[in-house]
Parts: sequence; structure tokens; C-alpha cells
Amino acid sequence: MAGIGLAGGIGLLVLSARDESFGGLTPQAVLAVVLVWSFVASGLIASWRGHETRLGLLMIYTGFAILVGALLQFTPSSLLHTIGIWLANAWLILFALFLLSFPHGRLEERRDRLLLVPFVVALVPLMLLWFLFWDAETAPGNAFLVWNKPGVAEGIDWTQRAIIAGGALALTGVLVGRWLHASPSLRRSLTPIVVGGAATVLSSAIVILDAVRGRSTDALDFVLLGTLIAVPLAVLADMLRARLAHSAVGELVLELSADPAPANPRDALARALHDPSLRLAYWLPDFETYADGSGRRVEVRPEPGRTTTLVNRGGKPLAALIHDASLQMEPALLDAVVAAAGIALENGRLESELRARVEELRRSRARIVEVTQTERRRLERDLHDGAQQRLVTLALQLGRLETELASRPDALPLLREARRELEQSLRELRELARGIHPAVVTERGLSVALHDLASRAAVPVELGVELDARPPEAVELAAYYLVSESLTNVAKHAQASCASVEVTRENGRLVVEVLDDGCGGASTQAGSGLRGLEDRVEALGGQVQVWSPHGGGTRIRAEIPYR
Repeated sequence: MAGIGLAGGIGLLVLSARDESFGGLTPQAVLAVVLVWSFVASGLIASWRGHETRLGLLMIYTGFAILVGALLQFTPSSLLHTIGIWLANAWLILFALFLLSFPHGRLEERRDRLLLVPFVVALVPLMLLWFLFWDAETAPGNAFLVWNKPGVAEGIDWTQRAIIAGGALALTGVLVGRWLHASPSLRRSLTPIVVGGAATVLSSAIVILDAVRGRSTDALDFVLLGTLIAVPLAVLADMLRARLAHSAVGELVLELSADPAPANPRDALARALHDPSLRLAYWLPDFETYADGSGRRVEVRPEPGRTTTLVNRGGKPLAALIHDASLQMEPALLDAVVAAAGIALENGRLESELRARVEELRRSRARIVEVTQTERRRLERDLHDGAQQRLVTLALQLGRLETELASRPDALPLLREARRELEQSLRELRELARGIHPAVVTERGLSVALHDLASRAAVPVELGVELDARPPEAVELAAYYLVSESLTNVAKHAQASCASVEVTRENGRLVVEVLDDGCGGASTQAGSGLRGLEDRVEALGGQVQVWSPHGGGTRIRAEIPYR
């Protein structure tokens, strides 16, 4: 086919040079041959790529339609000459089909089929009707002439021009719309197609202008031919660029062979596929969902301009690549990249599953803390509304009884001792209730609660609280318990003379620091009160650090993230 196209183009140039009735060997004739060669050559190369065979065949058909139409016009046979005139116009149908079916070589929407209708109507039935009334007036003549009616032929001719011009405008509008809504990567591939649509509009305009003026416009002819030649060449260049992109698979293999378990295989895949927007999600069978590298759930659903390629290994889901829709034009590249990255994807899936389990464990700890806190709040409320209230009532009753028995000195000491024991029990019960759940934190906030703690501490406490707003209750409670336990340790073990507490917010975190000048030696090992507080803080995504050298005092710093 390449040989036929080359020979046919050379033959057309020779015939043009020998036949002055067609204007001789003009620049337009040379450009027309170049146009034929560009379509045929680009189509053949595209066909070699396998999945672009349909598109390649459309380009080949378009090129040969132009070539055969031009060659047949040099034959002495009136039938072949007339068919040549028809092909010299009808190639626009194939060209429009090529533009609408890019990149897969087939029409995928009903609207695309409707856009072909104006070209088919104008260039098939109306063209045949035109032949019935049009007299060529020169040899070899019109083989289909039935009635020589110049007025009728001219009316049909103008109808054809109007229909083709309208169809070209509609076609170009649709192509421009596709280009505007395409992703940057796909837009690059669609650019020559939009240019081709513009060329059909330009062709219609030139035909109408030439008919009005009665002569051709050389400058516009050159622009039109140059634009048409650029379309298949630009499509071919984009195909070759995609072919060169396959070399990135080799680089990916080398990169993964050096590190079969990269920290982030998404970056390597994005470079190999030339898609910076690539998202990678791993299938976690135990959770029955997709997740990213950090273990967070990922919704795999259709998105405009995006598509999803599912990766299986051993017949089971492994991962999903969410990428630019233009990569669907390169299934071989996608398959090669996925195959090369198989081990890395498996390692990444295991890492994601581990992170998901860690995250689930963190959430589980947070839920346990929340449930525990709820139970603490309920128990504190029950103590306050139940036993504590009854003890208060009993204390009042003892007070009244003491007043009534004032005349019996022998009973007063017993009553007073009972009141002292009752008041001590009430104080202990209040301390117990406060330890179970500090209601002051819930009701009045962390700052007030810490001032209350500092006022009751065994050593002087320098307190500084700088918060622009109240943190969530869970964060406040964790900070309160941390300060409370730390000041309790200061009183019981540190042998300190003073302490300080600082509470601030830094970079979206509540930062709590407690310092004392005691003997040091504090620990967060199992069994200590700080160990439980550390678990509480870590359940909220925070961390606790303790510096307590012997003889150097103790510094406790906690950071708890919150919004």
C-alpha cells in the first residue's frame, strides 16, 4: 500500500505536468500529493501499532480517496472521470469520520453519527442529483447527465455548499467542546483533531468564496492544504510520542530492581505513565475496601476526565490505578507498567494494610477512651446525685440533732465526732468523684479546671494557659488528667519545692508542659500512672515525652492534635 501510494502520487505529479487543462504542475498540485502521502504514511504507521488499526485505516482510506479521485479525472472515460469528480469531494465524509472517531477509530455516541449526516447527504444523494443536471461542457463529459439544466444544477450546488458549511461548523463546535473539557494530557492529543475540524470550516468557506468570486484564491488554498497536511502528521507525532513513552517502562524496571519495595511506588508509576495526577489505591481484603499508602480509605468511582485500571494478581484484586483518561489510548503501556510494578504493588498493598490496621487500632483505642470517659461521667454523676447528696443530707440532719441535744453534754462529743467523720467522708467522696470525671472541665473549661488544680497542689505552681478557644472535650480531659497525675507525682515522689504548667496551641496541637525541680527519676513504664496517661494521649493521635534525669527534676511534654 505504501508503494501504491508513493507511485500514485508521483504519477499524479507527472499527469499534472503534462496536462495543461488542469493548470499544470502548480504548487497546489504538489501540496495535494503531499497531503495524500501524509494521510497514507501516517495511517500505515498507526496500523502497525495494533490498537490504532481502525484509525490508521481511516487515514489510509482518506488519502487514497483523494489520490484516486485526482487520478481518475485524467482518464478519457467519462464514467471514471465523473467518479473521480465525486471522490474529489466525497473524501470529506471519510475525513469527518476520522475526526469524530478519534482516538479509537469508531463512533461512540449517537451525536457523532448525526454530525456525519450533513456530509453524507450533501456528497452522496445531492451529488448524484447534481450530476443529473450538470453539463461538464468539456471532454470526456459527465457520464450521469440526463437533463442539461444549469439553473437547477447551480441551485443544488449551493444547497450542497450550505449543508457542508453548516455540518463543518457543528462538527468543529463539538470538537472544540471535547478539547475544552479534556484533561491537559488528552487535550494535547485532541489538538490536531480540532485543527482538522477548523480545516473543514476553512474548506467550506473557500469553496463558497470561490463560487461567489468566480475564481480560486491561491493564498487560502495554500493555508487549507497546509492545515490538512498538518493534521495526520500531528496525530502521527502524538502516536510516536506515546511509543517513546514505553521506554519509561525500562527505567521503571531498573528503578524497582534497585528497590523492590519503594516507600511510594505511586511516584515511580506516575513517572512511567507521564501522569502526575495518578492516584494509587490498594485492595485490602480484610477491610473489603481500597486504601491509599497511608491506609486511608479511597473511593474508586467514575470521575470526569479520569478512568480506573484495576490490577489483579493471581486472579485476585491487588490495586487500582486512577489516572488520566487519555491513557486508555495506551493499553500496552498500562499493561507493561503494571506488570513491571507487580512486586512493588504487592509490597505496597501489605504496607497499606499494615497502616490500615494501625489506624483501626488507633480508632479502637480512641473509642475505648471515649467509652471509658462516658462511664466515668456517668459514675461521677451517680455519685454526685446519689451517695454525695445523701451524705450532705445526713450532715444537715446531724447538725439539727446537735442543736436539739445541746442540753445533753454527754451526747455532744459523739455527735461532733460523727460530723467530722462524715465531713471527711464527703471530702474524700468529692475527691473520688473529681478523679473519676472532673465536671469542672466539662462545665467551665480546661483553664478554670487547671487553676483549680494548681490552687490545691501540694507545692506552689506557676500556671500559664494561652488558648484562643476551647479544644474538644476529649483533648481537654486528656490534658487535665496529665497535669493532675503530674502534680500528684510531684507531691508524692518528686520532693520538689515548686512546679510550673504551660498550656498553649502550636501548629494545630495542644501542647502541655509540666516541670518541677524535684529529684527526677519519673518513668512511663508499665505500672506507673504516666503510662495510662500516655495511652490516653496516643489514642487521640498525640504523644508524650518525659525527661527525668536523677537529681535534675522532671519535664513532661504532651502534644495532642485537634482542629
